[in-house]
Amino acid sequence: MLQFFRNIFKTRIGLAVTIAFIGLLGLAFVVADVSGTGAPGGISGGDTVAVVGGDKVGSSELSQAADTALDQIRAQNPTMSMEAFVQQGGLTDVLNQLLDRKAISIWAEKNGLGAGTNLVNSEIRRIPAFAGADGTFNDTAYQQLLASRGLTDAMVRRDLADSLLAQQALVPVAFGARMPSKIALRYAALARERREGAVAVIPSSAFVPASDPTAAELNTFYNANKADFIRPERRVLRYATFDASALGNITPSESEIAARYARDRASEYAARETRTLTQLIVPTQQAAQAIASRGPGALEAAAREAGLETRKIEGVERGAYAGQSSQAVAQAVFGTAKGAIARPTRGGLGWYVVRVDNVSAIPARSLDQVRGAIAATLTEEKRTRALSELAAEVEQQIDEGNALTDIAGSLKVNLQTTAPLVGDGRVYGSATERAPEVLAPALASAFEMEEGQPQIAAMPGGQSYLVFETSRITPSAAAPLAEIRDDVVAAWRRSVGSRAAKAAADRIVARMAKGQSLQAAIDAETAAIPAPQQVSMSRQELASQGQRVPPPLALLFSMAQNSVKRLEAPNDIGWYVIELDSIRPGAITPGDPVVAQASASLSQLLGREYGDAMRAAIRKDVGIERNADAVEAVRKRLVGAN
Repeated sequence: MLQFFRNIFKTRIGLAVTIAFIGLLGLAFVVADVSGTGAPGGISGGDTVAVVGGDKVGSSELSQAADTALDQIRAQNPTMSMEAFVQQGGLTDVLNQLLDRKAISIWAEKNGLGAGTNLVNSEIRRIPAFAGADGTFNDTAYQQLLASRGLTDAMVRRDLADSLLAQQALVPVAFGARMPSKIALRYAALARERREGAVAVIPSSAFVPASDPTAAELNTFYNANKADFIRPERRVLRYATFDASALGNITPSESEIAARYARDRASEYAARETRTLTQLIVPTQQAAQAIASRGPGALEAAAREAGLETRKIEGVERGAYAGQSSQAVAQAVFGTAKGAIARPTRGGLGWYVVRVDNVSAIPARSLDQVRGAIAATLTEEKRTRALSELAAEVEQQIDEGNALTDIAGSLKVNLQTTAPLVGDGRVYGSATERAPEVLAPALASAFEMEEGQPQIAAMPGGQSYLVFETSRITPSAAAPLAEIRDDVVAAWRRSVGSRAAKAAADRIVARMAKGQSLQAAIDAETAAIPAPQQVSMSRQELASQGQRVPPPLALLFSMAQNSVKRLEAPNDIGWYVIELDSIRPGAITPGDPVVAQASASLSQLLGREYGDAMRAAIRKDVGIERNADAVEAVRKRLVGAN
């Protein structure tokens, strides 16, 4: 799960160069493990986790970086807990990245590299998250985002400066790396190489013990593998929805309907006329008059001859058309009979030649004719206003500290309670059941709230509201053995079976070393083991599988000819025994396109090696000293351990 965090960003040239800043705006430093250097004894005080070139790294800085890294992972995996993050090495990664960033920054400044205010300003303005609606930098958006992340302008500028220094120090080292053509040619030939052999699966299920473990065995196994049984944080939510049904009488009165009719009579209900027009705009009066003189039926043809196009305008009123053209043009057009061309008139875009295609007279409408439509409009307006006011009253109750039960009582709605939920909306313990759809707008907030603190949220469409709270939080932790005994027993069985399968694989490999075939070595086992599968595959065929290359095949293509190896299968399902019988080299010519591909790939790897070497040299030059006790204290604080 932590691979997302470790590989979240790379440099613009595709190398694993660490040039981003930790904990800010979703960026993270990508580095390999950092080994501490320097003479011991230079760290004093329990609040300092490390010293980099004389600069101290405090425990609060490490804690904040770990929190931010976990937030980044939760964007992809909402169920990830801090305990699981730490168990999987996340805290170690974050510390390594912090120390590497500081070492590079110190070394860069010591060697005359700089990142001035103007350069940092330029970088800030280039970050899309700080852009406004027009796509340019917006200070309000910048300040709001910083506030939402608990950051300050000084923190952003400091870490951006570190990022810029890292670019100056590391990118030139890796940029332009080029692998020699002879090596690329030899490497490219591997793409056409074909290997033949066999893969046997030694399943753990063939060796699973029939009896249950003793209590002592089960406890020992459980304590040694607690990280495999960590349950995600669960939350029980209470909620209620309310809509217009919670409102009183919102039917408009006759006087309200009459007042609305009087207000809109002239603009909405008076007699009016709409016209459908065909319009052509030309630059000169002479051209307009020449086209108009050809008659209404020749307007489109005249436009085509002039290299222009007419425009159709459907059902437009005089006022609207005047806004599109001008008052003079509208007066001429609306004074022309149906089927005729209006007198050419000058407007804002040129001279208008307009044919009146249709005239529709809309009679005035009385109050009785529009009473129903006005009543519906007023009802919707009153509903929207009253519902908004009711939501404001609920929000006021929340601000005053009222309990959700009391709020639901005032609304005369029933409270609902969910089953325990995990961060991605699934019901804990169910493979298919999810939180009610009505809670979708609230789930993210619900997993950031404290218990018993109601909140209100508008539902999509604005027709109803949701008021909710987190009523019970069960922290992420390893499940008690008594609750998951069957799962732990099953895992123990797989583990024991895997150890026995490993022993069987070792025996098979030993027999083959004495000259037996793979099938004969398998047949010598008393357990039922499937027959081996024959493999004949080229590296191109292997590469076509993308990132899903089975581990036995990956090992087959890294073995020496006539060799045998064993490999553990994932999740204690068993072991593989892989036999490589033959390697047929691939034939390739210097002009083959695969040579260029190999050269580019190897050059990228070479650049990465240069970058790694540079970072290692920087760490050695600056000096890094760690305080293991302080790091352990941070770890305990993050996971809530005593």
